[in-house]
Amino acid sequence: QLYDRLDVLVNNAGILLDSEESILTVSEDDLNATWNTNSLGPLRVVRAFVSFLKESRDPRVINVSSLAGQLKDMGSWAPAYSISKTALNAVTCLLANELQHFSIKVNAVSPGWIRTDMGGPGAPGTLEEGSDTIVWLAAEAPASITGQFLRDRESTDW
Repeated sequence: QLYDRLDVLVNNAGILLDSEESILTVSEDDLNATWNTNSLGPLRVVRAFVSFLKESRDPRVINVSSLAGQLKDMGSWAPAYSISKTALNAVTCLLANELQHFSIKVNAVSPGWIRTDMGGPGAPGTLEEGSDTIVWLAAEAPASITGQFLRDRESTDW
């Protein structure tokens, strides 16, 4: 069956290749692959589906980011991953500004450290906890929320 609109787009693909590296030792291949997947990937997906989002009555784009992308608390862990998530936050702001004329809301979410293949079995958060803000933004959040970086349903600085 074919559809003519897209109401919610969640960009959740991401890779973490450099958790044991420093900014001085991470390979260019890992930097490029991480940037390509975590930053440019979501932009490419939005570009591919923007015409369908424009047809929705309440279109929303949710980019899954990370606290690792916060400039205010950036440490030295996983530099390629951190840089890519900071860039994703910037992409989110730029898209929100560009798409506001079509009433498309664009936000980034940090789900926290969640027990997944990437997060590992020692992560404290559950899938339900990690997805809560994503589901809220998709279905319940006020339409006035756009261009934000959120954690636990609250806007935070990035």
